[in-house]
Amino acid sequence: MKNKIIIISGDPNSINSEIIFKSWKKINNSVKKKIYFISSYKLMVKQSKILKNSVKIIKVKNIYEKSKSIDLKVIDQNLKFKNAFKVPFPEVSKYVINSLNLGHKLGLNKNVKGIINCSIDKKIFKKKIGVTEYLATKCKVKNNTEVMLIKSKKLAVCPITTHIDIKEVSKKINPNKIINKVKNIDLWYKKNFNQKPKIGILGLNPHNSEMTKNSEEKRIIVPSISKLKKKGININGPFIADTIFVSNYKKYDVIVGMYHDQVLAPFKSLFKFDAINITLGLKYLRISPDHGTGIDLIKKGKANPISLIRCIEFVNNLKK
Repeated sequence: MKNKIIIISGDPNSINSEIIFKSWKKINNSVKKKIYFISSYKLMVKQSKILKNSVKIIKVKNIYEKSKSIDLKVIDQNLKFKNAFKVPFPEVSKYVINSLNLGHKLGLNKNVKGIINCSIDKKIFKKKIGVTEYLATKCKVKNNTEVMLIKSKKLAVCPITTHIDIKEVSKKINPNKIINKVKNIDLWYKKNFNQKPKIGILGLNPHNSEMTKNSEEKRIIVPSISKLKKKGININGPFIADTIFVSNYKKYDVIVGMYHDQVLAPFKSLFKFDAINITLGLKYLRISPDHGTGIDLIKKGKANPISLIRCIEFVNNLKK
Protein backbone atom coordinates (compact mmCIF):
# COMPACT_ATOMS: atom_id res chain seq x y z
CA MET A 1 0.00 0.00 0.00
CA LYS A 2 1.34 3.42 -0.98
CA ASN A 3 1.25 5.51 2.14
CA LYS A 4 4.73 6.95 2.75
CA ILE A 5 5.37 10.62 1.96
CA ILE A 6 8.94 11.75 1.31
CA ILE A 7 9.91 15.38 1.86
CA ILE A 8 13.30 16.62 0.64
CA SER A 9 14.24 19.54 2.87
CA GLY A 10 16.01 21.30 0.01
CA ASP A 11 18.37 24.26 0.23
CA PRO A 12 19.71 24.81 3.77
CA ASN A 13 20.29 28.52 3.08
CA SER A 14 16.57 29.26 2.95
CA ILE A 15 13.26 29.51 4.78
CA ASN A 16 12.70 25.77 4.27
CA SER A 17 13.30 24.74 7.88
CA GLU A 18 10.96 27.46 9.15
CA ILE A 19 8.09 26.41 6.90
CA ILE A 20 8.74 22.73 7.73
CA PHE A 21 8.47 23.39 11.48
CA LYS A 22 5.41 25.62 11.05
CA SER A 23 3.72 23.04 8.80
CA TRP A 24 4.46 20.23 11.26
CA LYS A 25 2.41 22.00 13.92
CA LYS A 26 -0.61 22.28 11.62
CA ILE A 27 -0.91 18.80 10.06
CA ASN A 28 -2.64 16.02 11.97
CA ASN A 29 -0.82 13.20 13.73
CA SER A 30 -2.03 10.46 11.38
CA VAL A 31 -0.31 12.24 8.47
CA LYS A 32 2.88 12.89 10.46
CA LYS A 33 3.36 9.15 10.88
CA LYS A 34 3.60 8.77 7.09
CA ILE A 35 6.23 11.46 6.51
CA TYR A 36 10.00 10.95 6.22
CA PHE A 37 12.39 13.84 5.58
CA ILE A 38 15.56 13.61 3.52
CA SER A 39 17.75 16.11 5.33
CA SER A 40 20.78 16.66 7.52
CA TYR A 41 19.85 15.68 11.06
CA LYS A 42 22.48 17.92 12.67
CA LEU A 43 21.50 20.87 10.48
CA MET A 44 17.80 20.47 11.26
CA VAL A 45 18.53 20.33 14.99
CA LYS A 46 20.79 23.39 14.78
CA GLN A 47 18.30 25.41 12.74
CA SER A 48 15.53 24.30 15.08
CA LYS A 49 17.37 25.78 18.07
CA ILE A 50 18.05 29.04 16.24
CA LEU A 51 14.38 29.33 15.24
CA LYS A 52 13.28 28.41 18.79
CA ASN A 53 11.24 25.52 17.41
CA SER A 54 9.63 23.00 19.77
CA VAL A 55 9.17 20.17 17.24
CA LYS A 56 11.11 17.06 18.24
CA ILE A 57 13.44 15.71 15.54
CA ILE A 58 14.60 12.09 15.40
CA LYS A 59 17.00 10.22 13.12
CA VAL A 60 15.89 7.12 11.18
CA LYS A 61 17.82 4.90 8.79
CA ASN A 62 15.19 4.49 6.10
CA ILE A 63 11.44 4.38 5.37
CA TYR A 64 11.36 0.72 6.39
CA GLU A 65 12.26 1.56 9.95
CA LYS A 66 8.92 1.05 11.62
CA SER A 67 7.89 4.02 13.69
CA LYS A 68 4.53 5.27 14.84
CA SER A 69 6.21 8.37 16.15
CA ILE A 70 4.67 11.75 15.42
CA ASP A 71 8.13 13.28 15.77
CA LEU A 72 9.84 14.71 12.71
CA LYS A 73 11.73 11.76 11.17
CA VAL A 74 14.96 12.46 9.27
CA ILE A 75 16.81 10.11 6.94
CA ASP A 76 20.20 11.65 7.60
CA GLN A 77 22.35 13.06 4.79
CA ASN A 78 25.90 14.20 5.39
CA LEU A 79 26.38 17.95 5.29
CA LYS A 80 29.38 19.88 6.57
CA PHE A 81 28.55 23.29 7.98
CA LYS A 82 29.67 25.85 10.55
CA ASN A 83 26.94 28.44 10.18
CA ALA A 84 23.50 26.81 9.96
CA PHE A 85 22.10 29.32 7.45
CA LYS A 86 25.29 30.10 5.52
CA VAL A 87 26.45 26.73 4.25
CA PRO A 88 29.13 27.08 1.51
CA PHE A 89 27.79 26.68 -2.02
CA PRO A 90 29.88 23.58 -2.99
CA GLU A 91 28.51 21.71 0.04
CA VAL A 92 24.96 22.87 -0.68
CA SER A 93 25.18 21.74 -4.31
CA LYS A 94 26.47 18.27 -3.44
CA TYR A 95 24.02 17.86 -0.57
CA VAL A 96 20.92 18.92 -2.54
CA ILE A 97 21.76 16.78 -5.58
CA ASN A 98 22.39 13.74 -3.36
CA SER A 99 19.09 14.42 -1.60
CA LEU A 100 17.24 14.65 -4.93
CA ASN A 101 18.87 11.41 -6.10
CA LEU A 102 17.72 9.62 -2.95
CA GLY A 103 14.26 11.16 -3.33
CA HIS A 104 14.13 9.85 -6.90
CA LYS A 105 15.13 6.37 -5.75
CA LEU A 106 12.54 6.36 -2.98
CA GLY A 107 9.89 7.74 -5.33
CA LEU A 108 10.15 4.51 -7.32
CA ASN A 109 9.40 2.47 -4.19
CA LYS A 110 5.99 0.79 -4.13
CA ASN A 111 5.39 2.00 -0.57
CA VAL A 112 5.87 5.68 -1.43
CA LYS A 113 2.86 7.75 -2.43
CA GLY A 114 4.81 10.78 -3.55
CA ILE A 115 7.81 13.02 -2.99
CA ILE A 116 7.79 16.69 -2.06
CA ASN A 117 10.88 18.81 -2.48
CA CYS A 118 11.27 22.11 -0.69
CA SER A 119 12.79 25.04 -2.54
CA ILE A 120 16.35 25.18 -3.85
CA ASP A 121 18.58 27.74 -5.53
CA LYS A 122 18.68 26.57 -9.16
CA LYS A 123 22.35 27.60 -9.37
CA ILE A 124 23.19 24.18 -7.93
CA PHE A 125 22.62 22.77 -11.42
CA LYS A 126 25.31 23.42 -14.01
CA LYS A 127 22.73 23.96 -16.76
CA LYS A 128 19.72 26.29 -16.80
CA ILE A 129 17.28 23.75 -15.42
CA GLY A 130 15.17 23.24 -12.34
CA VAL A 131 14.07 20.21 -10.33
CA THR A 132 11.36 19.51 -12.93
CA GLU A 133 13.91 18.94 -15.68
CA TYR A 134 16.43 17.21 -13.40
CA LEU A 135 13.98 14.54 -12.25
CA ALA A 136 12.62 14.17 -15.78
CA THR A 137 16.15 13.27 -16.88
CA LYS A 138 16.46 10.81 -13.98
CA CYS A 139 13.15 9.23 -15.08
CA LYS A 140 14.38 9.14 -18.70
CA VAL A 141 11.42 11.17 -19.93
CA LYS A 142 11.69 11.59 -23.70
CA ASN A 143 11.08 14.68 -25.87
CA ASN A 144 10.50 17.09 -22.95
CA THR A 145 7.01 15.69 -22.35
CA GLU A 146 7.16 16.31 -18.60
CA VAL A 147 4.68 18.95 -17.47
CA MET A 148 5.08 21.72 -14.91
CA LEU A 149 1.58 22.23 -13.55
CA ILE A 150 1.08 24.97 -10.94
CA LYS A 151 -2.24 24.30 -9.25
CA SER A 152 -4.49 26.06 -6.77
CA LYS A 153 -7.95 24.90 -5.76
CA LYS A 154 -9.52 27.10 -8.46
CA LEU A 155 -7.10 27.04 -11.37
CA ALA A 156 -3.96 25.43 -12.77
CA VAL A 157 -1.45 26.85 -15.23
CA CYS A 158 1.22 25.20 -17.34
CA PRO A 159 4.10 26.75 -19.33
CA ILE A 160 5.08 24.81 -22.45
CA THR A 161 8.69 25.91 -21.97
CA THR A 162 10.07 26.19 -18.46
CA HIS A 163 13.46 27.44 -17.25
CA ILE A 164 14.90 28.95 -20.41
CA ASP A 165 15.74 32.48 -21.53
CA ILE A 166 12.92 34.37 -23.21
CA LYS A 167 14.94 34.68 -26.44
CA GLU A 168 14.90 30.88 -26.75
CA VAL A 169 11.15 30.37 -26.36
CA SER A 170 10.16 30.77 -30.02
CA LYS A 171 12.79 28.18 -31.03
CA LYS A 172 11.63 25.68 -28.41
CA ILE A 173 7.88 25.53 -29.04
CA ASN A 174 6.57 23.10 -31.64
CA PRO A 175 3.35 21.14 -32.28
CA ASN A 176 4.67 17.86 -30.84
CA LYS A 177 5.67 19.50 -27.56
CA ILE A 178 2.36 21.35 -27.21
CA ILE A 179 0.26 18.29 -28.12
CA ASN A 180 2.15 15.89 -25.84
CA LYS A 181 2.04 18.19 -22.83
CA VAL A 182 -1.65 18.99 -23.20
CA LYS A 183 -2.43 15.28 -23.62
CA ASN A 184 -0.55 14.58 -20.38
CA ILE A 185 -2.59 17.23 -18.56
CA ASP A 186 -5.86 15.84 -19.91
CA LEU A 187 -4.91 12.27 -18.97
CA TRP A 188 -3.78 13.30 -15.47
CA TYR A 189 -7.08 15.04 -14.69
CA LYS A 190 -9.07 12.06 -15.92
CA LYS A 191 -6.96 9.59 -13.93
CA ASN A 192 -6.85 11.49 -10.65
CA PHE A 193 -10.11 13.45 -10.60
CA ASN A 194 -12.30 11.59 -13.10
CA GLN A 195 -12.61 14.94 -14.83
CA LYS A 196 -12.28 16.08 -18.42
CA PRO A 197 -10.58 19.44 -17.91
CA LYS A 198 -11.47 22.62 -19.76
CA ILE A 199 -8.18 23.92 -21.15
CA GLY A 200 -7.44 27.40 -22.49
CA ILE A 201 -4.24 27.99 -24.43
CA LEU A 202 -2.44 31.28 -25.02
CA GLY A 203 -0.61 32.66 -28.01
CA LEU A 204 3.02 33.68 -27.78
CA ASN A 205 3.10 37.25 -29.06
CA PRO A 206 1.36 40.47 -28.00
CA HIS A 207 -2.16 40.44 -29.49
CA ASN A 208 -1.28 37.03 -30.96
CA SER A 209 0.79 38.95 -33.52
CA GLU A 210 -2.57 39.81 -35.16
CA MET A 211 -2.56 36.21 -36.42
CA THR A 212 -0.27 37.06 -39.32
CA LYS A 213 0.69 34.25 -41.68
CA ASN A 214 4.22 33.70 -40.37
CA SER A 215 3.42 34.11 -36.69
CA GLU A 216 3.95 31.27 -34.20
CA GLU A 217 0.22 31.41 -33.55
CA LYS A 218 -0.63 30.56 -37.17
CA ARG A 219 2.24 28.16 -37.84
CA ILE A 220 2.41 26.25 -34.54
CA ILE A 221 -0.29 26.95 -31.98
CA VAL A 222 -3.48 26.91 -34.09
CA PRO A 223 -2.57 23.61 -35.85
CA SER A 224 -1.79 22.09 -32.42
CA ILE A 225 -5.19 23.12 -31.10
CA SER A 226 -6.92 21.59 -34.12
CA LYS A 227 -5.14 18.25 -33.63
CA LEU A 228 -5.93 18.22 -29.91
CA LYS A 229 -9.61 18.89 -30.57
CA LYS A 230 -9.68 15.96 -32.98
CA LYS A 231 -8.38 13.80 -30.14
CA GLY A 232 -11.41 14.79 -28.06
CA ILE A 233 -9.60 17.21 -25.76
CA ASN A 234 -11.64 20.17 -24.53
CA ILE A 235 -9.33 23.01 -25.52
CA ASN A 236 -9.88 26.53 -26.84
CA GLY A 237 -7.66 29.38 -28.03
CA PRO A 238 -5.24 30.82 -28.73
CA PHE A 239 -6.21 33.56 -26.32
CA ILE A 240 -4.42 36.87 -25.91
CA ALA A 241 -2.25 36.71 -22.81
CA ASP A 242 -2.79 40.28 -21.59
CA THR A 243 -6.54 39.84 -21.03
CA ILE A 244 -7.18 36.18 -20.20
CA PHE A 245 -6.36 36.64 -16.51
CA VAL A 246 -8.78 39.57 -16.07
CA SER A 247 -11.77 37.23 -15.74
CA ASN A 248 -12.00 34.75 -18.63
CA TYR A 249 -9.61 32.34 -16.87
CA LYS A 250 -12.53 31.45 -14.58
CA LYS A 251 -14.11 29.48 -17.45
CA TYR A 252 -11.19 27.04 -17.47
CA ASP A 253 -9.54 24.43 -15.27
CA VAL A 254 -6.13 24.91 -16.87
CA ILE A 255 -4.49 27.79 -18.74
CA VAL A 256 -1.54 26.73 -20.89
CA GLY A 257 1.04 29.37 -21.85
CA MET A 258 4.13 29.33 -24.02
CA TYR A 259 6.69 30.39 -21.39
CA HIS A 260 7.25 30.48 -17.63
CA ASP A 261 6.38 34.03 -16.60
CA GLN A 262 3.52 34.35 -19.11
CA VAL A 263 1.37 32.21 -16.83
CA LEU A 264 3.27 32.15 -13.52
CA ALA A 265 3.34 35.91 -12.95
CA PRO A 266 -0.44 36.48 -13.23
CA PHE A 267 -1.18 33.21 -11.44
CA LYS A 268 0.88 34.23 -8.40
CA SER A 269 -0.71 37.68 -8.44
CA LEU A 270 -4.11 35.99 -8.16
CA PHE A 271 -3.37 33.15 -5.74
CA LYS A 272 -0.16 34.26 -4.00
CA PHE A 273 1.46 31.09 -2.58
CA ASP A 274 -1.71 29.10 -1.98
CA ALA A 275 -0.69 26.69 -4.72
CA ILE A 276 1.54 23.73 -5.47
CA ASN A 277 3.93 22.80 -8.26
CA ILE A 278 3.23 19.33 -9.71
CA THR A 279 5.40 17.53 -12.26
CA LEU A 280 3.38 15.29 -14.59
CA GLY A 281 4.96 12.57 -16.70
CA LEU A 282 7.45 11.19 -14.15
CA LYS A 283 7.49 7.63 -12.83
CA TYR A 284 6.14 8.91 -9.51
CA LEU A 285 4.23 11.84 -8.06
CA ARG A 286 6.49 14.83 -7.41
CA ILE A 287 5.32 18.18 -6.11
CA SER A 288 6.87 21.21 -4.44
CA PRO A 289 5.81 24.42 -2.72
CA ASP A 290 5.21 27.29 -5.12
CA HIS A 291 7.86 29.67 -3.79
CA GLY A 292 11.60 30.17 -3.68
CA THR A 293 14.26 30.05 -0.99
CA GLY A 294 13.19 33.39 0.53
CA ILE A 295 16.67 34.32 1.71
CA ASP A 296 15.46 37.81 2.68
CA LEU A 297 13.12 36.19 5.24
CA ILE A 298 15.58 33.81 6.92
CA LYS A 299 15.29 33.87 10.73
CA LYS A 300 12.61 36.58 10.66
CA GLY A 301 9.71 34.27 11.49
CA LYS A 302 7.63 35.61 8.60
CA ALA A 303 7.77 32.66 6.16
CA ASN A 304 4.32 31.43 5.06
CA PRO A 305 3.96 27.62 5.27
CA ILE A 306 0.66 27.38 3.38
CA SER A 307 2.14 26.02 0.12
CA LEU A 308 4.00 23.18 1.87
CA ILE A 309 0.84 22.37 3.85
CA ARG A 310 -1.10 22.22 0.57
CA CYS A 311 1.56 19.88 -0.88
CA ILE A 312 1.25 17.50 2.08
CA GLU A 313 -2.57 17.61 1.95
CA PHE A 314 -2.55 16.92 -1.80
CA VAL A 315 -0.28 13.89 -1.62
CA ASN A 316 -2.07 12.48 1.40
CA ASN A 317 -5.56 12.90 -0.09
CA LEU A 318 -4.77 11.74 -3.61
CA LYS A 319 -6.30 8.33 -4.29
CA LYS A 320 -3.50 6.08 -5.42
